[in-house]
Amino acid sequence: MSDTRRRSASAVPTIRDVAQLAGVSIGTASKALNGTGQLRPETRARVMASAQQLSFRPNDLAHSLHRGQSFTVGVISNDSFGRFGMPIVEGLEECLSDSRISVFMCNATDDPQREARHVESLLGKRVDGIVVTGRRADRREPLRVAVAGLPVIYAFSQTDAPDALCLLPDDEGAAFLAADHLIRLGRRRIAHVTGPERFEAVRLRRAGYQEALAQAGVADDAAPVLTGEWSEAWGRDALQRLFDADRAAPDAIFCGNDQIARGVIDGLRERGVTVPDDVSVVGFDNWRIIAEATRPPLTTIDMNLKELGREAGRRLIELIAGKRHTGVHRLPCSLVVRASCGAPQPPT
Repeated sequence: MSDTRRRSASAVPTIRDVAQLAGVSIGTASKALNGTGQLRPETRARVMASAQQLSFRPNDLAHSLHRGQSFTVGVISNDSFGRFGMPIVEGLEECLSDSRISVFMCNATDDPQREARHVESLLGKRVDGIVVTGRRADRREPLRVAVAGLPVIYAFSQTDAPDALCLLPDDEGAAFLAADHLIRLGRRRIAHVTGPERFEAVRLRRAGYQEALAQAGVADDAAPVLTGEWSEAWGRDALQRLFDADRAAPDAIFCGNDQIARGVIDGLRERGVTVPDDVSVVGFDNWRIIAEATRPPLTTIDMNLKELGREAGRRLIELIAGKRHTGVHRLPCSLVVRASCGAPQPPT
């Protein structure tokens, strides 16, 4: 095997490898790949065949010619509906626009092959970095990127790779904030209705909720936790279980997402239980199309995803400049007070 082929098998190919394999100068190889210059058709064809044999991409050309930044970054998302991904991209674009960096967004829809094609396309566009996001902040396999040193950030997504940088909402702190708010309103029988136990966010929110109740001295039997699906139907079903159980009915319910909270409020209305006079309700996500349309409007946790996107942009700029960032970083959430909890509402 030749030196060029042996080197190309273990490293990202360069234009020098292409030129050597084709038997031409680097300048001639560059002209052939760019479609410029006065070259014989057979020379251009030989260069293109060599590039194909080495799996050489335009991105490699950019690096080998030291053209510098492309001022573009890519986003790989698994959030088909954009519920969580779009606020992150909005914040990312706002941050990067000051540096004249544009964003290419790709939807992988949990398809590894589709994701790989998107990565290949982004590398071909010579992106300066990639942001990975999803519809839930679950762990995933590291993004497979063939270009060594290309900055990759996981935002509302995470991986166990030791050198990865992951930006996530502080689920535990947010749940503490919600439960503490209900306690300060004088509620003491605070139930928690949430999603499937297999999700890390569910476990973290439960821990934050229980820590707030423990600090307030609320007994465990006055704080039941029900896990189910992320749906309004589960909220109505859980509400029925809470009120039919052999214990005092709750005077507050903290829900794992806004859909569950809306189902809970519907169930309370059907029973003739008044919200918030009889039972306070707090949700999670601040999905405004649901929270503002709920009757009464829903008090809920906002994960501040747009700010998370801005932070991803700031960190990405620093990574591109050569600064090193790793680890899992959890950003604070906030409580949006509306009528469903019974607290005085801030002026609009």
